[in-house]
Amino acid sequence: MNQLPGLWKLVRPRQWIKNSFVLAPLVFAGEFANRHAIGQALLAMVLFCVASSAVYIVNDIRDIERDRRHAKKRHTRPLASGAASVPAALALLAVLYGALVLGWFVQPAAVAVICGYLALNLAYSFWLKHQPVLDIFSIAFGFVLRVYAGAQALAVPVSSWMFVTTLCLALYLAAVKRRQELSQSGSEGREVLQRYTVALVDRYAEMAATGALVFYSMFVMSTQPALVITVPVVLFGLFRYWYVVEKLEGGESPTDALLSDGPLLATVVIWVGACMWVLWPAAQG
Repeated sequence: MNQLPGLWKLVRPRQWIKNSFVLAPLVFAGEFANRHAIGQALLAMVLFCVASSAVYIVNDIRDIERDRRHAKKRHTRPLASGAASVPAALALLAVLYGALVLGWFVQPAAVAVICGYLALNLAYSFWLKHQPVLDIFSIAFGFVLRVYAGAQALAVPVSSWMFVTTLCLALYLAAVKRRQELSQSGSEGREVLQRYTVALVDRYAEMAATGALVFYSMFVMSTQPALVITVPVVLFGLFRYWYVVEKLEGGESPTDALLSDGPLLATVVIWVGACMWVLWPAAQG
């Protein structure tokens, strides 16, 4: 049987959009007009895509029996459905780890951060995902590490405001993900969901969204006041995402929510465009 489609699905290419966080330092450090910097940032993003795919494979191997008992995942997860075999998945995993070893010789600083990401996710797969609150923070710190890897690839400092803003935004997305899993599937999909209620994760999400907006606004006003024009865009994006979650029943996968909702996707594009437009003079200089 041809396992290539199953293996391709196993690495979850749709989820690679999360790794665009690696490019944040490229934009906010004003290096997006520098061809060398663009190449380094894109390479770091590719390496993070490799690492995140390796994480998905390890997690799917770890959860294969649980996924086979799940009403939905037994059909959608390649290993649980039989679309890909465990030996083939292990061989692909070895190739991905090999690519990261090669990446070390090109971008050692970024790959060092990626190693931290891999360690965090191994801990998540085997323990942290079963611990309430820690599971949400583990997911969120993965996004912080993406930003840090992007900064290391460019050898540029990153504002502490950016780290805190990224953490709050990621906590918001992670809390919403848990909310939707709980409201749509109950505690069937994850053991940790038995420790949550919809009302509790709603409060987590609201607190994190408020923090993301406040810290982003402070970041903008303390480093690039001209970027204040992007604050309403960010606020609209938070509102729109919550609308997608509440009314359109999205949010279990932030990637799917983004790609399936035109206004939300347009908001992200407008925000990126506005940031680059404001920072363009500094990038040229």
